[in-house]
Amino acid sequence: MPPDVRDWLPEGHLAWFVIDAVEAMDLSAFYAAYRLDGHGRAAYEPTMMVALLLYAYARGTRSARAIERACEEDVAYRVIAAQQRPDHATVARFVQRHEEALAGLFGAVLELCAEAGLARVGVVAIDGTKIHANASRDATLDYEQIAREILAEARATDAAEDELYGEARGDELPAELATQHGRRGWLRDAQQRLDERRAKEAKPIPRLRPARLKESKRRLEEELSTECQANANYEAYRARGVMKDGRRFGGPPKPHVPPATPAGKINTTDLDARLVKGMRGWLQGYNAQAVTNEDQIVLAAEVMVASPDFGHLEPMVTAAQTELAAAGVTARPETVLADAGYWHQEQMERIVAGGTQVLIPPDSSRRKGNRPGWDGGLYAFMRRVLATDRGGGLYRQRQQLIEPVFAQTKFNRRMERFHRRGRAAARTEWRLITATHNLLKLHKHQTATAAA
Repeated sequence: MPPDVRDWLPEGHLAWFVIDAVEAMDLSAFYAAYRLDGHGRAAYEPTMMVALLLYAYARGTRSARAIERACEEDVAYRVIAAQQRPDHATVARFVQRHEEALAGLFGAVLELCAEAGLARVGVVAIDGTKIHANASRDATLDYEQIAREILAEARATDAAEDELYGEARGDELPAELATQHGRRGWLRDAQQRLDERRAKEAKPIPRLRPARLKESKRRLEEELSTECQANANYEAYRARGVMKDGRRFGGPPKPHVPPATPAGKINTTDLDARLVKGMRGWLQGYNAQAVTNEDQIVLAAEVMVASPDFGHLEPMVTAAQTELAAAGVTARPETVLADAGYWHQEQMERIVAGGTQVLIPPDSSRRKGNRPGWDGGLYAFMRRVLATDRGGGLYRQRQQLIEPVFAQTKFNRRMERFHRRGRAAARTEWRLITATHNLLKLHKHQTATAAA
């Protein structure tokens, strides 16, 4: 190998682009988590760790152990890590410790895309994809199933303790402490040993000067006076009989009446994961949402727990506008495209009132027949708009704007299952993988621009 690591990779390699991109980002959120007084073990440079994670996610590597192995075997990883080799535990703890800051890298990458002119908002598409959680579907239990498991575990514990202790309870005192006479003798001996040790370690008590005694007495009187005043204020507060929020003081609080049996189910391995319906049936996971533009740049990425896309239209449009505003793009999307699952009349009307056109077919290929009232109003109007050349031509762009993004992310970069558990951790993972998608698009755009 050449003696200089800068000669290990060609000039246009993705690793150099990632390093340059990270240098342009604001990483103050990462540095704020570290101490400035020099105490504690030295940490790896956050800039290097962020670049390492972004490059790994861009290559479809999310396993901490795979990243550790690549820092030894892969030239690009060794260049980014500057010949350092953080172990998998360090990488995993970095991701856990900076979970919120890593999710914020999505906005930093989007800002770089905006500076390159890739954050256009003429026509945007919204869609969701179902991703497996790091959880077992069989671990989804209701209240009765959890109660049965707890009772079964208690019975197994009792059986094991019976075999170990027999008729004894297991926490009996030793024989010399089992009787009152034995305990008194043991305590008397222990007290004697303690007195002898204190006598050896005892120091003469210094005599206080009269001035210091007077000062101590004055402070004690002030503390007693303050405490008395506080008690008097509290008694006056009680005498008024009315609390600050208007309720009668001392009145009985409204009791909480819990249901006889808690409703619903929960997954005991990932408490936030839900059963969501994908293309190939039900799976234990999340509904990952994304908003993309005509350049297939992801403008917003969020993780939902509800299986259907119904109700996610307005939140995703708002998230895209928030991300764009943070990236310096003040324009609003002109047209929003979504499939029939996003049909929500109230949300659509609010988005249209804000100056954005919404194109969503009211009829789904999976739905048989129409419900009452679907032959008129907004439903009929949307059918007429989509039947026109312009409306139909715009809506036909939906699939090519967002479906290739999901295919690239889930198939080529193997984002089919979240590694960490919990909605917050899954959101960070989803935003990181979509941020690196944008980073790859930006690298390809700048490479093509330089070649032209």
